[in-house]
Amino acid sequence: MSRHIDLALIGGTGLYRFPGLEAAERHAVDTPYGHPSDSVVVGRLGGKRVAFLARHGESHTIPPHRVNYRANVWALHHLGARRVIGVNAVGGIRADMGPRVVALPDQIIDYTSERLTSFCDVAGAEVKHIDFSEPYTAALRKDLLAAATRVGVAVVDGGCYGATQGPRLETRAEIARMRRDGCDLVGMTGMPEAALARELELEYACIALVANWAAGCGDEAEISLPEIFANLEAATAAVPRIVTAMLD
Repeated sequence: MSRHIDLALIGGTGLYRFPGLEAAERHAVDTPYGHPSDSVVVGRLGGKRVAFLARHGESHTIPPHRVNYRANVWALHHLGARRVIGVNAVGGIRADMGPRVVALPDQIIDYTSERLTSFCDVAGAEVKHIDFSEPYTAALRKDLLAAATRVGVAVVDGGCYGATQGPRLETRAEIARMRRDGCDLVGMTGMPEAALARELELEYACIALVANWAAGCGDEAEISLPEIFANLEAATAAVPRIVTAMLD
């Protein structure tokens, strides 16, 4: 039987373990949709029960288009989570979304293809036409913003996340199109995770960590992997501070 979990986090590239979890236990969850990316780690943080799941696996062996998003979201719900934060590495498109920026997007455009996008995709499942006009839960975003302010972490409030298929990075033409569409950030893991959380009536929000400028944006310098990982490490350091403050 599931127990209450105060907050669940899905870690993206660069965040494979959540620091500070006490009395942590690993849960290998069997789901009707196959295996999650890894075991779910449940522990205590600031006196609250927190669950953590590495989206790509703790050794980063699963590319974004092969993540079992349904199993991941279902497993967290099954263990008792009702509030979920997805931490996503992204590229910056808008001028104020440069490397090392932390953003809390409020909209998303889905450019992915051939992913299993709904729990309705199995025989006999209830068909749900969810309202997805506001893809991220306003109350959870508000709590994250307030927590970031309390600990002095600068965040960009709002923005549109463009979710691409991956694992390759995008062409300049693709990013130009996304900019015209209104995208401010580009990443590979924002969907269908957000929609699946809505189907299970979970509160869901995204912490987007800008690893690099998208193609043709910013200084237009060639993207190097060492630079990306350095930027991610710097931005990721803000996540435990924000989460801990939110739980206080």
